[in-house]
Amino acid sequence: MGEGTGGDEDGGVRPRTLVLGAGGRGVEVPWDAPVAGADDAGLARGDGCFETLLAHGGPPARAVRLAAHLDRLEGSARALELPAGAPARADWQRATGTLLAGLPAGAQAVLRLTLTRGSGGPPLALATLRPVPAALLAARRDGVRAVVLARGTATTPHAPWLLGTVKALSYAVHTAALREAARRGADDALFADADGCLLEAPTATLAWLADGRLHTPPTGGTGVLPGTTWEAVAAGAGLPSARTRLPADALPGVDGAWLLSSVRGAVEVLAVDGRPLRRAPGLTARLQALALDLPPS
Repeated sequence: MGEGTGGDEDGGVRPRTLVLGAGGRGVEVPWDAPVAGADDAGLARGDGCFETLLAHGGPPARAVRLAAHLDRLEGSARALELPAGAPARADWQRATGTLLAGLPAGAQAVLRLTLTRGSGGPPLALATLRPVPAALLAARRDGVRAVVLARGTATTPHAPWLLGTVKALSYAVHTAALREAARRGADDALFADADGCLLEAPTATLAWLADGRLHTPPTGGTGVLPGTTWEAVAAGAGLPSARTRLPADALPGVDGAWLLSSVRGAVEVLAVDGRPLRRAPGLTARLQALALDLPPS
């Protein structure tokens, strides 16, 4: 899922926007400049896709797991059947390099790649860079308290029109869930399906430790977006991993739980529906380093 918003801690990071036009050439425009037509399908219907990445200032500057995010962006564009004319992979890579070239040494920033259906011609393609929101940095440091909210969905295999593998622009349900979590005195939400099993957070993948394994919910037919951060964490944590259905009321019995996302990293879940969860500080630090592509602390 995509990352949240809020006040930013800029760290010397200047917000920037590149519009990728014909031939994939990136043209920088002012941050507050209009970049989409009023009838753009992404604006009007949320018809498009995006990727959000963590960027580190150099030397050398880098976008964390850029290849995996571009793989998913290309897959999303295919699933949405976006029209011809989208930037090629090399164009996105070049735009990323342009934006990261001005990133101060040691700084972190949010890189976002956006692709919409456009206004009847080629897709609209944008690459932006901005400071990491202060709320995300606080979640990294302090952890989050979550509530379980029903998504009301059941496992539905072989239904590509449901766009379960697409990181789509239409996030109204996700942001509504975060507002509901805040009304209930929590920081985040965990969606549950019609059977009461956990799925994901509005902007993150759920992971938990149980029986010496790292677990995450299955993706096939569930509407759960495959997470790039989960793949990196599962590969590097030195623990066996599994995709497992977990009833929501069983989460307080696990040995630790985290929300995984590109910019927040591995955020510890402290409690769910007011019930405290077990904590694993040493493992949290290791997962956070893997998620954010940093040396172990």
